Amino acid sequence: MSLLSPQLQRFLLTKLTLTSNFKPTNKFVTTTTTSTTTAATTTTTTTRARTTQCCSAIAIDAPSSLGGVAGVRLGSTSLQGLREEMEDGVVVVQQSDGLDGFSFAAVFDGHGGVSTVNFLKDELYKECVAALQGGLLLSGKDLNAVKKALQEAFENADTKLLNRLEMIPEEDESGATATVMFIGNDMLFVSHVGDSSVVLSRSGKAEVLTNPHRPYGSSKVSLQEIKRIREAGGWIVNGRICGDIAVSRAFGDIRFKTKKNEMLKKGVEEGRWTEKFISRVKLNKDLVIALPDIFQVSLGSDEEFLLLASDGLWDYMNSSDAVTFVRNQLRQHGDVQVACEALARAALDQRSEDNISVVIADLGRTDWQNLPLQEQNFVYELGQAFATIGIVSLGIWMSSQLPL
Repeated sequence: MSLLSPQLQRFLLTKLTLTSNFKPTNKFVTTTTTSTTTAATTTTTTTRARTTQCCSAIAIDAPSSLGGVAGVRLGSTSLQGLREEMEDGVVVVQQSDGLDGFSFAAVFDGHGGVSTVNFLKDELYKECVAALQGGLLLSGKDLNAVKKALQEAFENADTKLLNRLEMIPEEDESGATATVMFIGNDMLFVSHVGDSSVVLSRSGKAEVLTNPHRPYGSSKVSLQEIKRIREAGGWIVNGRICGDIAVSRAFGDIRFKTKKNEMLKKGVEEGRWTEKFISRVKLNKDLVIALPDIFQVSLGSDEEFLLLASDGLWDYMNSSDAVTFVRNQLRQHGDVQVACEALARAALDQRSEDNISVVIADLGRTDWQNLPLQEQNFVYELGQAFATIGIVSLGIWMSSQLPL
């Protein structure tokens, strides 16, 4: 029998030790701060008014907060913001032996309780390691093989989660989106479910790599989601599936999967619809699914950093502004962790009312100290403002000339 490769040995050893430690959680979540300097975990809690900050996340085999795959540096943070509960989660694993040297970063955006997010923080990384054969499939760069493996990992995680939620009746509304990055030296893989987003900064230009899975809008992805939901027997009211949930792909949300009939009966009891109405409804497939969109992106010399964040950021700041903000932060001090925290606070200053989670991966290709400060084009913006004022004024004048 030939000797096993070091990568395969690591995979087999990792697979043998990946045991579940999921526990049903209390309704209220404790906010933690974790250092990625070592594999050890330190916990602190910071509370300011109703805003809680969680810096970094979970570190597994993380040798340094400044190091990673070929100079990749990762920072992460979460803010509770004005929400009564912290339902976001972040996991960062730098230069993981379990993924053949690829770094892993994930943002989970929860709803209806924290059980789903806490489960994913514990389990999704393990499922990915097992399905990706300890990272061998990532290193092979075969997109079809990676897609198949990650779809299997996400499906297995969701099935296990639904089995857990069956035992916790009060958590029937618990769910979470998940967007995951696998960062290598020259290659990025993204596995995406929900409405968080990954943005790549290429020479200062923002490139959005993901599309939100929402049951409204006119984008190609949104129209596909709307079609899928209707073909499954569902309906959409005010941009929400069955008038309830505004995201179309997520983990958990058992009432739209294995408990669809119970959901219909509960709607009658609550007066949301009638017996006659549900007698005509035929739900033949899951309305919310955890099937990920998977992307492969080559990382060249022009790629500067990756920005992964929950919709608590993107609903209040566009991708170009976020990239400009991070570039200027890194130019000033070069610290990805400080940049993460500053960006999350900036979203809060923009009146974000959601939990905000941010991960920044500096790819180590940019000399930030010698990069010129990026500024907004004030002349262009001033011209745009005057043009807008002129158009509005013209419209008002033309309206005044119309006969009464």
